[in-house]
Amino acid sequence: MTSPLPEARVRELNVRALHLSQFTIGYNVVEAVLMISAGISAGLVSAVGFGIDSAIESASAVIVLTQVRIRLSHGHRHERSERRALKMVAVTFFALAGYVIVQGVADLIEGEVPKSSPLGMGVLVASLVVMPLLIVAKTRIGRELGDPLILADAAETKVCLLMSASTLLGLVIFSLTGVAWVDPAAGFVIAVFAIREGREAWEGELVEAGEAGG
Repeated sequence: MTSPLPEARVRELNVRALHLSQFTIGYNVVEAVLMISAGISAGLVSAVGFGIDSAIESASAVIVLTQVRIRLSHGHRHERSERRALKMVAVTFFALAGYVIVQGVADLIEGEVPKSSPLGMGVLVASLVVMPLLIVAKTRIGRELGDPLILADAAETKVCLLMSASTLLGLVIFSLTGVAWVDPAAGFVIAVFAIREGREAWEGELVEAGEAGG
């Protein structure tokens, strides 16, 4: 069993988590606005969907930010409040999975095909650079604190990274091959991942999952 962290170290880690949450909120709000705008102007459903995912991740980060501020103000964690917050984060996973599944089925039925958007492509590439850095930072803090809420937020960012990669990959593959079902198929894989992470967040298992993974 590891010894408890010194109080100063706990506060330092929570301040870092606070700053990461603030950055996540700001970045994802901008990302959501840009992607939804690009999707609407280009008639690109996948870009709009990615923008919605960014908005969902912002909501998750707001939940985490609120709880971390409470910790810093009161000097300790409120287990019951954080447990409720963790369930709220889990709900955002399920909402994302539901959207991706419904949209993917609709795209397959309607024969929706990805379309090109320079702005959308640029935002997706930026996400592939920024999101891994956030994931690593949040995961390190969550593991050191043994904090399922911060680990859940890291998992939400991981879903965003996967969605960035799959959306960009779908656009590239379609442009090369004309195979239109690649994008919704990749979305279904993300939905499975989101449901799994949502279940673990709901049951408070992300600490064990994080420790097992690294």
